[in-house]
Amino acid sequence: MKLASLKQGGRDGRLLLVSRDLSRAVAAGPATTLQCALDDWRALAPALAEQAAALEAGAAPGAFPFEPAACASPLPRAYQWADASAYVNHVALVRHARGAELPDSFWSDPLIYQGGSDSFLGPCDPIPLGEESWGLDFEAEVAVVLDEVPQGATPEQAAERIRLLLLVNDVSLRGLIPGELVKGFGFFQSKPSSAFSPVAVTPDELGAAWDGRKLKLPLLVRLNDALFGRPDAGVDMTFDFPTLIAHAARTRPLAAGSILGAGTVSNRAPDGGPGRPVAEGGRGYACIAEQRMVEILRDGAPATPFLRAGDRVRIEMLDAAGASIFGAIDQRVVAR
Repeated sequence: MKLASLKQGGRDGRLLLVSRDLSRAVAAGPATTLQCALDDWRALAPALAEQAAALEAGAAPGAFPFEPAACASPLPRAYQWADASAYVNHVALVRHARGAELPDSFWSDPLIYQGGSDSFLGPCDPIPLGEESWGLDFEAEVAVVLDEVPQGATPEQAAERIRLLLLVNDVSLRGLIPGELVKGFGFFQSKPSSAFSPVAVTPDELGAAWDGRKLKLPLLVRLNDALFGRPDAGVDMTFDFPTLIAHAARTRPLAAGSILGAGTVSNRAPDGGPGRPVAEGGRGYACIAEQRMVEILRDGAPATPFLRAGDRVRIEMLDAAGASIFGAIDQRVVAR
């Protein structure tokens, strides 16, 4: 199934079932919101799947053209949004950029922060920019939406609680991060509202690209219509999703509807060093900070600016046939 939330019917939107080719949608019958469906997933999922099958067959009454711009994020707000750094190469690069060492434990113990989940941006909503000095950056990621996860769940048990997958633009303010982290209390102002892909999909929609632990497809990132990165989400992922979920549930249960991101997708070069830009035949990057760090290492100074008003960011993932799986996060930066 592919699920979306129309911007109507209240703060949590109106749940839609979306066709596989993302051309048509219909209001879900068994549940009015995605959170409602997740709260009683085992009971409601069969009826949702039946309605989705009718939509594919062209037999769903009330179907209409699907418009991503009319949608909120699949979960317009969530009980929890936790984001990891499963791609340790990314952590190493951005920490090096601010002169911080990478502890050896980062390669064996997952790093997770708890972000704000009360006001997600829609997939086509503008990204507000307060001040250019804040260093506005995008971070392209893959995330999972969970059913209830009991405290102390093993990775094997955690894997069974993954209900949906989706893409993320984890918006970051690079210029504010060092000042916050030095206080020892973590991110707050430096992590404004994130945006998610127009649709969330059930794992069965992904075929062989999803092995229950990793999504093995390139993540396409465009900046101002030029390809910025195409890192493979299944490569260089130090911690897979079940491991991350079990880590998050070590000391607390996770509520149905919790979202867990794997962090900025980041690939190393074949020689083990930082990846190369797309213009040089590399896979490029899923955030500006990584490209700037590579420029510093190679040239002594960054050349790529952070986002400015008018810039456009597009994040998407295609299947083996070249069709969009989740729809595109397609946002412009606007002066606040």
